[in-house]
Amino acid sequence: MSAREQRQVASDAGLSKQRVAVEAVRLADRDGVDGLSMRRLAGELDAGAMTLYRYVASKEELLDAMIDIVFDEIELPPEDTDWQSAMRQEVLSAQQVLARHPWAISLMESRTSPGPANLRHREAVTACLRRAGFSVLTATHANWLLNSYVYGHALQSASLPFDTADELAGMTEDVYLPLLPPDEFPYLNESAAGLVAAGYDPGEEFLFGLDLILAALEPLRASA
Repeated sequence: MSAREQRQVASDAGLSKQRVAVEAVRLADRDGVDGLSMRRLAGELDAGAMTLYRYVASKEELLDAMIDIVFDEIELPPEDTDWQSAMRQEVLSAQQVLARHPWAISLMESRTSPGPANLRHREAVTACLRRAGFSVLTATHANWLLNSYVYGHALQSASLPFDTADELAGMTEDVYLPLLPPDEFPYLNESAAGLVAAGYDPGEEFLFGLDLILAALEPLRASA
């Protein structure tokens, strides 16, 4: 056996489905998921491309395993507090996790073969809402609404041309305001100038909207 073949055997011996999925997540975090291929992943793992099929039978199975890793990073709603606090903690954790893995946003609800962490997470969220007094139907409404808010906000945040309040202020003063003469766009000009003066931080929008949603869901729970 050649030295290369010996290295290949040693490398393959350390592989597992979890290790393959973790490396795939790392690559997707760095380069996006569209360019992820079994051949490229095998190269990063120093393994033969066909070797990976011993652990994941297809690209779809690999994506299932990757999404399960993402779900596993999201905190489950705690059981020792009220439902709004519990769901607030879970949603904030989901927001932070998707900020680390923006490639996963469009895949979170698309898996038809969910893994154990995926199912465990959904069970915990449903249990939190049902124990709080939501009916099966209203719990579904609440879960759907919260997921839509998290994924929508995560997608919007990932596409914004700025990351911080300071960057937004700089872009507003240097780029947006010159495009908004007050005689033509009085309200947009007023808003842009006012937000800069107030030190507006778009990072606070998520909590603002989340608290509104949680408050709006409370009457559904009470009526159920």
